[in-house]
Amino acid sequence: TSPMRELQPAERRRLQSRADARRAILDATEALLVEDGFEAFSMRRLAERCGYTPPAIYHHFVDKQRLLDELLEERCRALVKSLKRARRGFDPVENLRVFGIAFARWGLRNPTHYALLSQPRQPELSVPPAAEEARALMEAPLERIASEGRLIANRESVAQVLWAFLHGFVLLRTSRSDIDWRPDVLEVGVAALLQSFIRDADRARRPPHGAKPDP
Repeated sequence: TSPMRELQPAERRRLQSRADARRAILDATEALLVEDGFEAFSMRRLAERCGYTPPAIYHHFVDKQRLLDELLEERCRALVKSLKRARRGFDPVENLRVFGIAFARWGLRNPTHYALLSQPRQPELSVPPAAEEARALMEAPLERIASEGRLIANRESVAQVLWAFLHGFVLLRTSRSDIDWRPDVLEVGVAALLQSFIRDADRARRPPHGAKPDP
């Protein structure tokens, strides 16, 4: 038997131990964030919760930001799956609508992670890959609508208005449970915004006299 083969079980145990430690730290991080929110979170409280010392936590995750980003990456992968499962067709307007609704529903299911995603980031910090993938998926229908000349406003302005509505909806729904929210507020809001910004395909082919294409 070669020495390499003799080391394989030990190596597997080492890797499993490392994976178990990372999982325990991530689960404890998530539990603390859900219970007390981002502002109350600290590495000291995390160490007390998960049973690993701060040096051990830093060994696995380098720093607090990396730890939070890895947790956010996990949840954003679920968001990407939700977007990819959303019923899509050939109409980019309909695709934009279903993406917006899927995004907001993810935010309602994961309010703590949504709050993390919405935190301002330092310019030198990269966005978690899954969050970037979700953003690209959601922007693709809007890019196509703009390329077809169907927007009646600047594309970036439309994107910011849509995000402002979705963001405000998620925050209000999660923070104001005392309000008797109508079940169709999200759908009505998204539909109204899209209708106000987007021409139908026939009108886009015949722009008004003197109209300039959207940038």
